[in-house]
Amino acid sequence: MTLTQLEYAIAVYNYKSFSKAAEHCFVTQPTLSMQIQKLEDILGAQIFNRAKNPIEPTKIGVRIIEQARIIIQQKDELQRILAEEKGDYSGRIKIGIIPTIAPYLLPLFLKSFITKFPKIELIIDELTTGEIISGLNKSVLDLGILALPINDFNIVEESLYLEPFVGFIPKEHKLSSKKSLHAEDIYSTDLLLLKEGHCLRDQILKICRSSENDWNTNSKKILFEFGNLDTLIALVKQNFGITLLPKLSLLYLKSEDDKNLVRPFEDPVPAREVGIVYSKGFIKQHITHAIKNEILLNLPDNLKTKINTNVVR
Repeated sequence: MTLTQLEYAIAVYNYKSFSKAAEHCFVTQPTLSMQIQKLEDILGAQIFNRAKNPIEPTKIGVRIIEQARIIIQQKDELQRILAEEKGDYSGRIKIGIIPTIAPYLLPLFLKSFITKFPKIELIIDELTTGEIISGLNKSVLDLGILALPINDFNIVEESLYLEPFVGFIPKEHKLSSKKSLHAEDIYSTDLLLLKEGHCLRDQILKICRSSENDWNTNSKKILFEFGNLDTLIALVKQNFGITLLPKLSLLYLKSEDDKNLVRPFEDPVPAREVGIVYSKGFIKQHITHAIKNEILLNLPDNLKTKINTNVVR
């Protein structure tokens, strides 16, 4: 029995597919299938029911996978102890980050991080909050960067910063005459939102005290369903409505005309808490802390300053 065979079995359990597990493990499917068959022969037990689609573990297979996870975690813990003792920052780290944070945060710290830690290979994927939580629980991801809280017992949450929201208001809108906004100024009939599955959508609806049903049944002639903020910004500029933006996104507004459409909120300013998350079994804590410290070091000063906020949860 080898550790590699146990890792292959865990991958098949996670992906419910031999082909997807092989792709994840960077081996051919015949190689992965042969190694799992050898593992089953050694144990004298069938781990997976191959007649099922998607692949399912047998009753004893579930228990074997549970024990295999413990063994792999102990192996990883041993490697971590040795790495910390040697001051070794290396290896592959898989990070999931939500789309309303990724394009604004990554450019701030990524280059300096890989310069400081050239032996660390980062694999970064834009995912929804639900996909990140699932990936962490299945050990497909190592870390997540998203809006807190997520309230999952198996996942550790560490706060990074509080990010205020601002209004993005077209010139023709009645709110454009205001220098600052109150939450009560925002009505669902005016809002352009991201599509379902994005936590930013839910946060904005909480700020304006509107329900999902209010937004879907209002008098709009067009209901927009988009997955990125750039599209919403373009539509606001064409007077299709208003939207709320996380403050970090303002760093990438391209023109003074765009910046003139921004309206801050009065105290208490609605804000979201951005954090880094990982499963309780994740052992490369020294790398987690290195990423966290690099993010905090490169944040704009206006996100480091404490303000009177109303954190949306």
